[in-house]
Amino acid sequence: MDDLTKRRLAHNEKLFRQVNEAREQASASSGDTKLEFVCECSDPACTSRISLTVGEFERVRQSPDRYIVLPGHEISAIERVVEDRGAFEVVEKDAA
Repeated sequence: MDDLTKRRLAHNEKLFRQVNEAREQASASSGDTKLEFVCECSDPACTSRISLTVGEFERVRQSPDRYIVLPGHEISAIERVVEDRGAFEVVEKDAA
């Protein structure tokens, strides 16, 4: 995979992360409240939702290189699964 493609894929994930952060902030919900978040995979056409608590989302986003994706949505060329939560996975971007 070339560097341009890797940068585009990473850009897509960052956009989805921004959508989820705005959703989480707008909800004003407590840490144990479940919300529907956008899958933060690299596919710009993905519109899948992931149900997790605000607390789970906040724990994942403590690391700027970690994203929530549905199982099977990870791309091993640019990231690795660091946590399998069943309904979703946490992936970490590989250092470029």
